[in-house]
Amino acid sequence: MRVFKFGGASVKDAAGIKNVQYVLQTVGYEDVLLVVSAMGKTTNALELVIKHYFDKSAELNAAVQEVKKYHNQILLDLFEDENNAVFAAVSAQFADLEYFLAHNKSPNYNFVYDQVVSYGELISTTILSHYMNFMGMATQWLDVRNFVKTDANYRDAEVDWELTQANISKNVKRKTLNITQGFLGSDPNNFTTTLGREGSDYTAAIFAYCLNAESVTIWKDVPGVMNADPRYFENASLLNQISYREAIELAFYGATVIHPKTLQPLQKKEIPLYVKSFINPLLQGTSVSKGVDLEPYLPCFIVKRNQLLISLSSIDFSFIMEENISEIFALFHQFKIKVNLIQNSAISFSVCVEDKFNNFAALNAILSKKFKVDFEENVTLYTIRHFNDGAAQTVEANKTVLLKQVSRETMQVVTKEV
Repeated sequence: MRVFKFGGASVKDAAGIKNVQYVLQTVGYEDVLLVVSAMGKTTNALELVIKHYFDKSAELNAAVQEVKKYHNQILLDLFEDENNAVFAAVSAQFADLEYFLAHNKSPNYNFVYDQVVSYGELISTTILSHYMNFMGMATQWLDVRNFVKTDANYRDAEVDWELTQANISKNVKRKTLNITQGFLGSDPNNFTTTLGREGSDYTAAIFAYCLNAESVTIWKDVPGVMNADPRYFENASLLNQISYREAIELAFYGATVIHPKTLQPLQKKEIPLYVKSFINPLLQGTSVSKGVDLEPYLPCFIVKRNQLLISLSSIDFSFIMEENISEIFALFHQFKIKVNLIQNSAISFSVCVEDKFNNFAALNAILSKKFKVDFEENVTLYTIRHFNDGAAQTVEANKTVLLKQVSRETMQVVTKEV
């Protein structure tokens, strides 16, 4: 079988749904399993529903109605007859969502989050499945929660591979077009769980692994994986081939290529992953597979903006030792501050970090009791894999370089705009 993953951008409206059908007709759809995300920005809209739910806000009902209205417009654009069974199916799913919001007793935010956001994927796949059937392409709609079993770590659940393998092996019919949801699973009590960052790509890899699939294809609005973000770099080039190892390296430094947890099950069985364009489905795209690390062999640029450069030094000029570093990292973990670069000398220790949750002020209050703390806000971290002199000059031009670190394959530069 082949496993295809379509993200939210590819199914954001009726035209997107019709284009998915076009892609399938173009590349073939027998023996295919589709993993599909929520439509457009639905997950964000459902996160707003959750916020109003916990705030006990009068805006809760209006937020739910906005999500309904968005999906209803897509239905009206796709189906001429409002008596089509899909209208009743989607209406029933919204009724289930509203029932949960009215009757839930759990105060656990992560639990509520998973039960609510899951409706995005359930509704999008319901609409897509009905549309394919309506257009004469017979589908089997699968509730992924009956297949992917996890622990009860809501919002970042761990897969129970043995149970999941058994469910998928026994119950996925081949020789048909299967449609299921990305991102979701269920715990031992059959409550919905979600799989964390890049969960839909991971779902595709789980099914591919358990089905011994021929390949996984992630369909995007770009021709494949580029060596740089075209928003920041002119003349970004398409990478035809990336090895599993290189893709994991790029992801480690922050490239939004493919999350390592998606690659790991594929690498175990040497299942190739393709990143292709849903706009031009016959283009070659990028292959992530066993083979050469990079083809063509080019510098790869990764940009992380809005970073924080922190330099710590000992107040009495004593050495920064292992126990100091251990203590500092424990605090970073406690305050959910992600470290992207480390550099240390005898009496100082510098890190470039991401303060996603705005916790640095509280952390600084603690660090300042033991260390002299200097910091620079709103810096940019550039990482260049397979760097050369020209690549280094590109990122350093017209900027103040605050810190540079070079290893055999990778250069990292922290800069501030002049």
